[in-house]
Amino acid sequence: MFSIRLKISNNLWLIGFVWLLSGLNWEIAAQTTQNINVLFINEVDNEPAAKAVDVVVTYLKKNVIKHGLSVQIDFIEANKTDAKVLLEASECHKAILYTRINSISSTYLFHPFSIRVCNKYAASIEKNQPPHLILDTTKTGVASETVKSFTQALGLPTISASFGQEGDLRQWRDLDETKQKYLLQVMPPADIIPEVIRSIVRRLNITNAAILYDNTFVMDHKYKSLLQNIQTRHVITAIAKEGKGEREEQIEKLRNLDINNFFILGNLQSIRKVLESVKAAYFERNFAWHAITQDDGEVSSQGDNATIMFLRPVAYTQNRDRLGKLRTTYNLNEEPQLASAFYFDLALRSFLTIKEMLQSGAWPKDMEYLNCDDFQGGNTPQRNLDLREYFTKASEPTSYGAFDLVTQPNQPFNGYSYMKFDMDINVLQIRGGNSVNSKSIGTWSAGLDSPLVVKDEEQMRNLTADTVYRIYTVVQAPFIMRDETAPKGYKGYCIDLIDEIAAIVKFDYTIQEVDDGKFGNMDEKGEWNGIVKKLIDKQADIGLGSMSVMAEREIVIDFTVPYYDLVGITIMMQRPSTPSSLFKFLTVLETNVWLCILAAYFFTSFLMWVFDRWSPYSYQNNREKYKNDEEKREFNLKECLWFCMTSLTPQGGGEAPKNLSGRLVAATWWLFGFIIIASYTANLAAFLTVSRLDTPVESLDDLSKQYKILYAPLNGSSAMTYFERMANIEQMFYEIWKDLSLNDSLTPLERSKLAVWDYPVSDKYTKMWQAMQEAALPATLDEAVARVRNSTAATGFAFLGDATDIRYLQLTNCDLQVVGEEFSRKPYAIAVQQGSHLKDQFNNAILTLLNKRQLEKLKEKWWKNDEAQAKCEKPEDQSDGISIQNIGGVFIVIFVGIGLACITLVFEYWWYRYRKNPRIIDVLEAHVDGKDQPGKMVDGVILGNSGEKFEKSNAALRPRFNQYPSTFKPRF
Repeated sequence: MFSIRLKISNNLWLIGFVWLLSGLNWEIAAQTTQNINVLFINEVDNEPAAKAVDVVVTYLKKNVIKHGLSVQIDFIEANKTDAKVLLEASECHKAILYTRINSISSTYLFHPFSIRVCNKYAASIEKNQPPHLILDTTKTGVASETVKSFTQALGLPTISASFGQEGDLRQWRDLDETKQKYLLQVMPPADIIPEVIRSIVRRLNITNAAILYDNTFVMDHKYKSLLQNIQTRHVITAIAKEGKGEREEQIEKLRNLDINNFFILGNLQSIRKVLESVKAAYFERNFAWHAITQDDGEVSSQGDNATIMFLRPVAYTQNRDRLGKLRTTYNLNEEPQLASAFYFDLALRSFLTIKEMLQSGAWPKDMEYLNCDDFQGGNTPQRNLDLREYFTKASEPTSYGAFDLVTQPNQPFNGYSYMKFDMDINVLQIRGGNSVNSKSIGTWSAGLDSPLVVKDEEQMRNLTADTVYRIYTVVQAPFIMRDETAPKGYKGYCIDLIDEIAAIVKFDYTIQEVDDGKFGNMDEKGEWNGIVKKLIDKQADIGLGSMSVMAEREIVIDFTVPYYDLVGITIMMQRPSTPSSLFKFLTVLETNVWLCILAAYFFTSFLMWVFDRWSPYSYQNNREKYKNDEEKREFNLKECLWFCMTSLTPQGGGEAPKNLSGRLVAATWWLFGFIIIASYTANLAAFLTVSRLDTPVESLDDLSKQYKILYAPLNGSSAMTYFERMANIEQMFYEIWKDLSLNDSLTPLERSKLAVWDYPVSDKYTKMWQAMQEAALPATLDEAVARVRNSTAATGFAFLGDATDIRYLQLTNCDLQVVGEEFSRKPYAIAVQQGSHLKDQFNNAILTLLNKRQLEKLKEKWWKNDEAQAKCEKPEDQSDGISIQNIGGVFIVIFVGIGLACITLVFEYWWYRYRKNPRIIDVLEAHVDGKDQPGKMVDGVILGNSGEKFEKSNAALRPRFNQYPSTFKPRF
């Protein structure tokens, strides 16, 4: 019993001793505790800031021995109705509010919210408890601007956590050096996190982006600065809030702007709503999705097959224990943790800074506080305090990340100070509404210009949206041609060109033909068709082909620098086919002339034989008279035919007849032959020359002056537009001249100066355009080529089109030709959407290819070395000689003559080889032994001469030759 009492008394003694020590400690703490007054201004939806400040107050109370600080908080919360009051104020009220226009600050002093602030501030002054510090956690908008104007005007030390970089806080934009020391801003994490988009865009070379955000982020000041000086088309817009249908429509509109890289800034719930509003097709390889949040946790979505890049903040390792203690012990549980920790660390650091200044004597003893009613626009109190220096030197541990504050005196503090932290970059696959296969591939340290730290480059590349552009084209050789074996199904000059550009700019493409097969023309209603319409409607990214740069097209779309300079319009016609014949020399004279010449030949030969037969002075009738002549020629029928034939040749006919009548016939024949041969020679040369003359149309003027050949360009082509406009311009000029001529206000002298017999305005193109319409414009190039090929002498057709197309048709077809020179020359270029970033990228690529002479190589490939080039015969020219096709008949005549001679030789050989017992005997030997009857020859005898006796005899049989040489030996 006694021991029990002794224990109780001991316990009581210990309890009393502890109570005594604690009381002593509280007395000591009360003596060293620094009291500060803080005016805390927050927004109604910024719960993490409100909760964090409450936790700071609790934290300081529980750690009063450590920190020796007591904080008296005056709290003001700006609600959304404050902004409405200003917007709904009457004109009279507005006039009162903005009376003091000489000061920007005074504008906000009369805002309803500023009145509440002023009242709270005035009440603290009346109680002799003016605020040592204004802790401003308003985000942006009217409330934030009101606080900035209020503190700047009254010179109140302020630490703000508003959103905005340098120059975004308008009321603090032009602070003097003194105010820069006590009006401080530290950007919150939600203002730093969007900067990761800039780092991703740079790292992955993204050329387009849509940035969607919810109310946990403020992006009003980011529209210009976020992707400044980066060639990336981007749209920043808030996530649609009305429902899934509106979000689907929003995403569809962004896709119509040719955007395939999407960034979602928001909490996990907002990210889930957006992902569930996306079509499955928009998760394919040519799209990239990036989800960025301040929250902890994983993304969930009802999507079945999606891979996204997911970024979320992580606390520094060394700070996690402190953060856990604050969450468990002090109930710092407001989400997101990052924001709660930031506001806690900022408030605690701010309060400790004021304490340090007060205890170190850096705080002015007699601080002058000016009431709102006493402010006159230029009477701001002068402050001699350096809040910035003490704030940057504070050494209190942080709970999430470290503060990165500008410490250099000459560098701006506001807009460059923030809290550093890391964001984990994950590859997140969503399957069946759940997140699977989440893998960390890198980190990003929060900062204004901080690069990504990537651990898995391959995974990072797989998250990149393949840049796939939509190309629309018109098939027109050799620029675009169908080819089933080609990778994209097409080949040609433009395909090679876009492949070269794609290798430089790094993109892929899909290509398809435009439905109407036209490059684009504007109708009377101002509506476009063809490729131009596709570009205007954002259905195409690139227009590719032999597309001319035209002024009206440049109004609605953009063109790159030309890849093919100055292509004009030219004329294509059927190549005149010169008929060739081996016996063309016979066609010089008509058939009846040849028949008459042949009849004259036989008649003259027959007549010469008759005259020689019956003339008493002919050789055959006067053998004795002419027996001593060297040439003895008997003009029988065979000799007459031979004489008349050889007389037409330079060789001559040989010995002429002896009789005068025969010689007259021969002379007449010679004269006839001379005239015929001279006429034939002259006509042969003229005939061959005329057959090789060029086409009668050699220029556009020649075409316009004739009516035999029809002509027209393609319907809807640039050539059609050219002729139509030229005709309209001529008509306009004519109307202007006519109006001037018929103007009654002109004096007789002025009217006489306008009087002319002929129209001073040409109607060349007006007539041509009318002729084209009457000829019917072909709808396609194939139709135009078919009409040219079907041209005849009576119904000719000429096609007017781009010179490159016509030259290629001439290259691949032997029956087509180019006529005349080019006119209305225009360059070819690649078409893109108006304002497209591709214009500058393609310009640089084309100029690079031009410097490398790659474009010239492509021209040589498709125009000079094309496999489709036709192997055509060289067309005859006037300067060329007569071709073998036209004169080869004479060689056939030689071969036929030689052939007949060979046949005759064979016949002669046969005749003498196989004749019965052939032998040669003297004429006198024909009557030997008296066995034969007188006057009858022996069978098989060839008569020979009998020498002198035979010459003197009056035998009826006379040999053709007078004698044989003594050495003659018969062959048979």
